[in-house]
Amino acid sequence: MRHWPLTDLSITTPRLELRYPSLEDLDELGDRAAEGVHDDGFMPFAVPWTEAEPEDRARATLQYQFRQWGAFSPAGWSVDFVVVFEGQVVGTQAVEATDFPVKREVATGSWLGRRFHGLGIGTEMRTAVLQFAFEGLGAEHAVTAAFEDNPASLAVTRKLGYREDGTQRDNRQGKPVTTLRFRLPRTDWRSTPTVKIHNLEPCLPLFGLS
Repeated sequence: MRHWPLTDLSITTPRLELRYPSLEDLDELGDRAAEGVHDDGFMPFAVPWTEAEPEDRARATLQYQFRQWGAFSPAGWSVDFVVVFEGQVVGTQAVEATDFPVKREVATGSWLGRRFHGLGIGTEMRTAVLQFAFEGLGAEHAVTAAFEDNPASLAVTRKLGYREDGTQRDNRQGKPVTTLRFRLPRTDWRSTPTVKIHNLEPCLPLFGLS
C-alpha cells in the first residue's frame, strides 16, 4: 500500500519471518488463538481474553489488531508482527512505544500458539524485534514485564540479558499478583547479524523518524 508502507515491513531470522500482517495472516492468527495459547488453569495475561470460547478468542484477536492499526501515530504506536514458522502463522510479537522520538524506549509483548511452545521460537522472535528496535529504530532502552509465575516468559527475558527493574502488584482475575519488570539498555545489546530487517526506510516517517 503506497500510503501505508508498514504492509511491506518484515524481519527475518534463520527460522522465522515476522511480518506486518495481511488479512489472511490475521485469520490464521485467529485460528491459533482459538486453538489455545497456554495451559488450562494458568493466566499469563492481565486481561483474561483467552478464557472466552474459541470463536470469540479468534474474533477478539482480529479486533485487537484492527484497533492497533487505527491508533498508530508517531505519538503512540504498536507493531504487532505475525510470526511465521515453517509456513504457518504461529503467534504474534509486538513492539510498542509512546513518544518514541523523544524517549527512545520500546516495550515488547507476545504470545505463541500452545502447540508451538518449547521449540525456542519465543527467544528467536523476541531477538528479532529487539534487533529491529535497537538497530532499525535507534532505541536506547527496551522494557518488558511478566507475572512472577510465568517461567517461560521470564526465562526468555533473562536469557536475552535484561536487567531487573523493580516489581509491581497487579489485579489478576480479582486476586493480587506480583509482576516483575525488566529493562535492557542499548549498551547491553549485542547486534545479531542473522536478523535482517526489510523495507523499514519508507516506514520511518510513520514512527516520527527521518
